[in-house]
Amino acid sequence: MSGIVSYLGGGPARVDRPALEERRGLRWLLIGLGLGFLGLFLLVPLAVVFLTALRDGLGAYARAVSDPETLSAIRLTLTAAGIAVPLNLVFGVTAAWLLSKYEFSGRSLLITLIDLPFSVSPVVAGLVFVLLFGARGWFGPLLEQLDVKVIFAVPGIVIATTFITFPLVAREVLSVMQAQGSDEEEAALTLGASGWQIFRRITLPKIKWGVLYGVILCNARAMGEFGAVSVVSGHIRGETTTIPLHVEILYGEYHFAAAFAVASLLALIAVFTLLLKQWVAWQSRRSLEPRAASRATVAAPAVGGAAI
Repeated sequence: MSGIVSYLGGGPARVDRPALEERRGLRWLLIGLGLGFLGLFLLVPLAVVFLTALRDGLGAYARAVSDPETLSAIRLTLTAAGIAVPLNLVFGVTAAWLLSKYEFSGRSLLITLIDLPFSVSPVVAGLVFVLLFGARGWFGPLLEQLDVKVIFAVPGIVIATTFITFPLVAREVLSVMQAQGSDEEEAALTLGASGWQIFRRITLPKIKWGVLYGVILCNARAMGEFGAVSVVSGHIRGETTTIPLHVEILYGEYHFAAAFAVASLLALIAVFTLLLKQWVAWQSRRSLEPRAASRATVAAPAVGGAAI
């Protein structure tokens, strides 16, 4: 072999460096820029939030967090998220099943409508609900006759939160279903399984991590929503203020330590959500490894036979 190389090139073979291999200095420069950006825009703000929240001591922090208005905001936030997330879970799984398993006219339009809250400003969405359910809105006179209050009340906050967050579960589950295909479902259907049996025994185990991932993102978005909720809430203290709105009120009244103390609750929720999301992603990768290994095992004899 060396003789052939010497004959063709007159010397040792040249080994080119891979095109995608960066130099060590460039690699460390990119890592440093990434860590610097992460520290400047994520870690430093988080540190400022907690340091300002604890500036007046643990006693002041405990009083700000246990204040009746703060507790009311926490209850309302949990209520809105507790209603919006299950609704979006049912809608998201149903929509993802429909879009991934069936072909029908209007499918692209439905996907576009699902993505609508991503492109519409939350403030605009809140104004739309005011025009629909407000005292002078389309359904305002009817709601007044029925003695039902939507705007400047809890139902309006729940509706706005549900609208802003409903694409999250649907998008996560849809991408998982499209990536996994429908071969196993079709095989089960030919063997006589019902639709519910197929969903419960085949589809749901495959998409469970995608569903949990979407629920986590949906819950985090619901608890931190500000724009649409701010429009429909009316900022009635102790009644229609969620945690983000309560932070705004405290900050506007120059109660900075109390505002950052309440904001630290949202920061803790964000950190917990991030850790939980990483755990779900890790579990999802672990669940895919045995399936990939089994597929490789099945494919190995065929490849070996072809090579022979």
